[in-house]
Amino acid sequence: MSFPITRRSIGKTGVLAGLAAAVSSVLPAVSARAAERRAPKRPGTSANGWTFQANADLDSQVWTRPVAGTGLSVPVWIGDVEAILLHVARRFHYEIEQIQPADLTGWRPVGDIDKDLPESNLASGTAIRIRPGSRAKGGFFPLQELVLRDILADCEGVVRWGGDDQEVDESLFSIALGPRNKRVRTLADKFRGWETAPGEGAGVNVDFLAPSRRARATTLARAQRRR
Repeated sequence: MSFPITRRSIGKTGVLAGLAAAVSSVLPAVSARAAERRAPKRPGTSANGWTFQANADLDSQVWTRPVAGTGLSVPVWIGDVEAILLHVARRFHYEIEQIQPADLTGWRPVGDIDKDLPESNLASGTAIRIRPGSRAKGGFFPLQELVLRDILADCEGVVRWGGDDQEVDESLFSIALGPRNKRVRTLADKFRGWETAPGEGAGVNVDFLAPSRRARATTLARAQRRR
């Protein structure tokens, strides 16, 4: 049996084909939007690549930790970051200037910092501020800065000082490497080892003017200033 082809049947066929094409063009866009809604949001990260923490001392990687021998405490990312930043704080306290409780801060909520600046590292608990009111350039006497450079050299480039940033913040000390960089764990292990070894670690008299120490500090300073 054959069916006659009429203008009406051709018109119906064209309409149906058009509807099918329209539906097929819309479906991928709808599916893509649905997939976007289903996909979990990637957590934000600070300038150094560590994940922002929503709070401290509660369901977080950031906990308030004591700075041994100083009577101070500060909220930082626990573990390797903690070992490194507390070493910095202790040497600063013993060798540069005694830190007052109000002059040591760590983790801050994301809303309190500029996410486009190195201070964003505070919101991941991977930075501390020492003397937050002294951010401008020139806050250290020459001998104090020599000690500070020696402390940074101890950290082998894993810690960056805000005094070397384009937008200077001399109070800021941050982990300079990302969470997967093996140098972070290696340095933390070194500092943890020093804590159990007589004559090593923070609180030990250091000849920061020794030629070998000055050379390594100067080399690191040049490298970090270029970044």
